[in-house]
Amino acid sequence: MVAEIEESERGFGTIKPRGTLRIDVHGTLARHFILPALPTFFATYPDIVLHMSEGDRLVDPVREGMDCVLRVGELRSSDMMVRHLTTLHEVTLASPAYLKSHGIPTHPDDLPEGHAMVGFQSSLRGRILPLEFVIDGTPRNVTLPFPIAVNAAESYIAAARMGLGLIQIPHYHAEHAIRSGALVEVLSRFPPLPSPVSLLYPHNRQMSPRVRVFIDWLAELFKPASTSSSERYDQ
Repeated sequence: MVAEIEESERGFGTIKPRGTLRIDVHGTLARHFILPALPTFFATYPDIVLHMSEGDRLVDPVREGMDCVLRVGELRSSDMMVRHLTTLHEVTLASPAYLKSHGIPTHPDDLPEGHAMVGFQSSLRGRILPLEFVIDGTPRNVTLPFPIAVNAAESYIAAARMGLGLIQIPHYHAEHAIRSGALVEVLSRFPPLPSPVSLLYPHNRQMSPRVRVFIDWLAELFKPASTSSSERYDQ
């Protein structure tokens, strides 16, 4: 019945989408990009109610009742539709205290000698992620000893600020720490591969008007991030 009502509403351009929209997102993306822009979205679509959960595992939208899922990084193959939204520039960071103690690396080959990383346990991949560097156009993974492993982005950054090791994160997430001097970028000539941001939704589900307008809104929202990332790599 709901599907039939929504289908009939498509024929009336003056009727705005309404109803509950269930999404699952990467938490840092939600807080940096989505939440600050939501007042504008709700001003345009006041009858849409958003239910937002946070995670980085690849949920099953059909089984878990999600309309769409926002993820960062390379995706495993799935039977879901995928829309690429943007690509995020990544950086390698360490605290001033760490660099004073361990020295400033000038090449990834320097790292096995006396350096450490903060381990990040990916629930999506089920393992500790290595550091990644692009050297002469070829990606290279480097795994270092780690005194601590975490599975949350905020703890990952906090551990780096305390001098516990090198980390790699999207630049947007570290802007404040870099500006304040709490974290310092290193090995900028050998950046990690940029991380794609993708929106996934079931291919066998009729897309309702509220899902369609939200997906289009997200695509517009992330356009500036795509431009910024492209400009950094064109320099």
